[in-house]
Amino acid sequence: MRSACANALCVLVFSCAAASVFAQTYPTRPIRMIVPFAPGGNVDINARAVAPALGQLLGQQVIVDNRAGAGGIIGTDLVAKSAPDGYTLLMASSSIMTNGPALYPKLPYDIVRDIAPVGRVAVVPLAIVVHPSLPARNTRELIAVAKAQGGKLLMANAGVGTTNHLIAELFMIRTGTRMSLIPYKGSAPALIDLVAGHVFGHVDQISSALPYIKAERIRAIAVTTAKRAVALPDVPTLAESGVPGFDASTVTAILAPAKTPRDVVQKLNAALGQVLAQSAVKERFAAVGAEVQPSTSDELAAWIREDLAIWVKVVKQAGIKVEL
Repeated sequence: MRSACANALCVLVFSCAAASVFAQTYPTRPIRMIVPFAPGGNVDINARAVAPALGQLLGQQVIVDNRAGAGGIIGTDLVAKSAPDGYTLLMASSSIMTNGPALYPKLPYDIVRDIAPVGRVAVVPLAIVVHPSLPARNTRELIAVAKAQGGKLLMANAGVGTTNHLIAELFMIRTGTRMSLIPYKGSAPALIDLVAGHVFGHVDQISSALPYIKAERIRAIAVTTAKRAVALPDVPTLAESGVPGFDASTVTAILAPAKTPRDVVQKLNAALGQVLAQSAVKERFAAVGAEVQPSTSDELAAWIREDLAIWVKVVKQAGIKVEL
């Protein structure tokens, strides 16, 4: 019995020592950062903003690898099933970390069990935007118009199950309104139809809506975060506009496969924090309406659990049912 316990203790000590040595030498080859969406979108922009500087700090190139498909599920599943050695990372968004898992009960991975949070990257506020012809210049007026039209007000969303869609559902739950949400294949076509007047409203990331807002082709009436957006300082929050406690956004973060050595996760987190502190990186994010917001691994893990619980409740209340 003593021999068995001694052997087990030796294995544990050896494993811990090996992990520590591995972390000290890591990385010794290029790191692949999977982006589970097509090039050019918000998540891809985040990845390409941090990858070069992260590679410089770590002494190895960080290669951005777009693996789009199935709303981000394909790329995320690839990372979840990769070796937990720190050489395959995921640049994820809220739709991957909390919205999708709340919506799809049969994902090929468990976002909590199969993924190791590394650290948050940035937060992108969303704005409720409307066509200039809509007689609503603030949130109260939008609520009044929506109620007067009895659920017939046409609102675009970037696709079923996206952050945009679920925040619109949350807005309707919190305000007691119903609107007709028209799903599009992304924010770009939704915005095109909004500008053309084919739909009359949209909940969209500031990063994609900002050029149209600045050109006065659409009107921003509120932002969805607890604080006003740096990119739209004159636009009030929903909380300021009569919807207390409303705070929702698109969060981007770096994740790794579960069982990635803790020392490696901490080394990546420390390097990410240094990258996000660089003025050039901050400016790059600010240019697209994103706000740098680093975190520890544990803080990110706690946020995923808390945000997931919120969206599970929203999906249930809204009666949203979709199949993979």
